Amino acid sequence: MTTWIDTHCHLDAAEFAGDRDAVYAQARAAGVTAMLVPAVAVSQFDAVRACCAQYPGCLAAYGIHPLYVMQASTDDLASLRRWIETERPVAVGEIGLDGAAAGIDRARQEMFFAEQLRMARDFDLPVILHVRRAVEGILGHIRRIGGRGIAHAFNGSQQQAEELIRRGFKLGFGGTLSYPGSTRIHALATHLPLESIVLETDAPDIPPVWRRTQRNTPDQLPRLAAELAHLRQIDPAALAESTWRAAAEAVSAIATIRPSDIHNHNHSTGAA
Repeated sequence: MTTWIDTHCHLDAAEFAGDRDAVYAQARAAGVTAMLVPAVAVSQFDAVRACCAQYPGCLAAYGIHPLYVMQASTDDLASLRRWIETERPVAVGEIGLDGAAAGIDRARQEMFFAEQLRMARDFDLPVILHVRRAVEGILGHIRRIGGRGIAHAFNGSQQQAEELIRRGFKLGFGGTLSYPGSTRIHALATHLPLESIVLETDAPDIPPVWRRTQRNTPDQLPRLAAELAHLRQIDPAALAESTWRAAAEAVSAIATIRPSDIHNHNHSTGAA
């Protein structure tokens, strides 16, 4: 079976509270054998940790999302540092800037982002970036502080993409690949170096076109991969290998996962 990694999946989210075991089992049955699960707020760190402890192949990242900084305090940054020290996550995330949401103090976003970039630098960890309508602002901080990792749901320009790649980032593509009107995303996904691209669902968010009004789930990743394989005119199996390798280059802990071990794992939930 072709094996995939979902580099951005909020499996801990409340939307999965009623059927998380089934969602995980369906993902594995579809060949999604690993998932990177980023936190969005300190209040959810415990849920992310528990999720990743329960489900083989799930890897935790801890961070404070830019849409949650208005509810966060500076004490939360100290809490994040303690979590990184004690839990040793695979990455710091989801962090970044958001230029689309109303009512968010941009200066506060910038402060939280910069501090979390410094933490990632201090602990030599990659970051999982939220970059919605904010790529240039993100790049400004990375130029000053440094960073590497994955730019989730990349939506910037070709020039911005190339700079992020030069600076050690992979670019995440997911649900928007499936929309006929996403011409800029299609162009980027087609022409960027294949080794710079990773796949993601952002489940339960950013549903593909065939689930436009529904909850997104990680088992949709292979169908999204088929969209990318069609754009690139390559074999899906080759794409699976390339995107797995790119993900492991971005987040080194991924390289320790052996898909065959996960497939053979007799999980207590009865997942195949």
